[in-house]
Amino acid sequence: MESWSLPIPFTLFLLVVECFYARGWLRLQKTFLHSISFPQLAAFTGGLLSVWIAIASPLALLDHELLSIHMLQHILLMAVAAPLILLGEPTLPLLHGLPKLFDNGILGPCLRWDPMRRVGRFVTQPIFCWIAATLTVIGWHVPAMFELGMRSHWWHAIQQISFFAAGLLFWWPVIQPFPSVSRWPRWSIPLYLFFATLPCDALSAFLTFCDRVVYRPYLLQHHHAFGISPLQDQEWAGVLMWVCITFIYMFPAVVITVRLLSPVNAPSLQRSWIPRHLRRIPASTQCFNQ
Repeated sequence: MESWSLPIPFTLFLLVVECFYARGWLRLQKTFLHSISFPQLAAFTGGLLSVWIAIASPLALLDHELLSIHMLQHILLMAVAAPLILLGEPTLPLLHGLPKLFDNGILGPCLRWDPMRRVGRFVTQPIFCWIAATLTVIGWHVPAMFELGMRSHWWHAIQQISFFAAGLLFWWPVIQPFPSVSRWPRWSIPLYLFFATLPCDALSAFLTFCDRVVYRPYLLQHHHAFGISPLQDQEWAGVLMWVCITFIYMFPAVVITVRLLSPVNAPSLQRSWIPRHLRRIPASTQCFNQ
């Protein structure tokens, strides 16, 4: 295994994003007290940290050695980093933290551009989000596509980006970050999450119980240093996906169901966590609204 070295450009990029978010968060604290809470700041930071661990940490060196580590990368990007970043309500802090020239000259006009708004409304439809996430998971685990990502550095980067982007889309209807609006009744979200576990369960069961190594690059690896065979590694990868996805998807489903059944919270469930003074959406953030 090659020695690890810190990927400075990518690490600096994540640090710059965190600084812009923190700058906007501090400005919002002065202007609108507790508009974005400290736990939301921590969630956003945790999301960026999860991206760094998946892509830039020493863990990333093992993804060509162990399928279980490769699977852990995908889980971190799609099921951990993506929802944490959305829970951080990134729109307002970043809009307040970015330089005004960038916001007023590039980002604002782009978000107000009518074709961009139509695309935003389309890609945040729950049906599209579910299909995009499912096709990403299944498509990249087809042996030919999987091995393409293993052979090419650029295809591997595209694979990682697609998992992260699909994760953001998938969790968008669940978390509904500002300034999104609800497209489906809230009671449908537990069903949305439940049906999302089915293709993942099928794939993980196949990897766990298959009696042969599915991906040839791992068949050529020698795992004696790790104490496991390629087939055992594949079984662990399937179990990891099965357990993690089931718990991660079912937890918000249970929380939402409990809130829906609560007579106290049910009338005010829709977006009740958004401060009243933030429910008017600024013009520059209406890409996904209407």
